[in-house]
Amino acid sequence: MRALIRLVAACAAVACAVTLSSAALADDRAAPDEAKALAIKAAEYIKSAGEDAAYKAFTDKESGWVDRDLYVFVVRNDGVTLAHGGSPVLVGKNLSHLKDVDGKPFIQDIIGVRDEGWVDYKWRNSQTQAVEQKTSYVVMVGDTAVGVGAYKQEQ
Repeated sequence: MRALIRLVAACAAVACAVTLSSAALADDRAAPDEAKALAIKAAEYIKSAGEDAAYKAFTDKESGWVDRDLYVFVVRNDGVTLAHGGSPVLVGKNLSHLKDVDGKPFIQDIIGVRDEGWVDYKWRNSQTQAVEQKTSYVVMVGDTAVGVGAYKQEQ
């Protein structure tokens, strides 16, 4: 009987830990409206600080432009990445050919935005390491797409 009580207590503890860690992960996720606000702020920053200073700041994870799972990326209309707060190694790379796991050419969709708007695609979440549905708000500044994406909450 004591063994059964210990087993039930251990299962309850594991279930509680999983629930708490899932809640903590959900708290670390930003909402799409936060992504939109940061993208608009980043576009304005490019205009006020200049491209070089802005791109350097966006790519520096300690500069304040990275918030939980939000980061700024900037892609020129030819597909070359000019700034990327989530993965600085992508800066200078032409990603125009990149497709998500479903074959969607989302970089083409991003650089094809007129003025501003949303682009949905799947991308690896660096916090969970899983490929998840993401929505990015993109603001065009000259010949560049300035974007910030948020992972969609599963319903």
